[in-house]
Amino acid sequence: MIAELQESDGLRLVSLEAQAQSGANERQLHAALTDTDACVMGCFQENTLAGYALVARLPFDAELQAIGVMPAHRHLGLGHALMQAVMLKATEWKSERLLLEVRASNKAAISLYQRFDFKVDGQRKGYYPAVQGAAGREDALLMSRTFS
Repeated sequence: MIAELQESDGLRLVSLEAQAQSGANERQLHAALTDTDACVMGCFQENTLAGYALVARLPFDAELQAIGVMPAHRHLGLGHALMQAVMLKATEWKSERLLLEVRASNKAAISLYQRFDFKVDGQRKGYYPAVQGAAGREDALLMSRTFS
């Protein structure tokens, strides 16, 4: 089940992000729960918050700022369900495009986004710090999808 999260879900959301490690910080997550120009969609498996997506409304676009699924719940279609909810929210906001950025090495996420007709618009060289245990920095791919 997908539902819009409320301020009272803050602790569960922060706990989920600690496991999912999508890159959102605690301050960002709590702010999104109270911001009228943001929405946090939660995916529940029974009574467990197993995934979330944070989308922000911009003047003409929407931006997927974070999406994460608990490791034990990956490869079950939760990311797909969350992306459908994000797309619906962006169309409700009458956004012209949905924007996102993703680590160039995150093949699973890139594949998901491509299934939703996202295209690569550009690249930010050395944008992300290396994942734990690796050296250097990693590129970010900038992707978007237009709504017609």
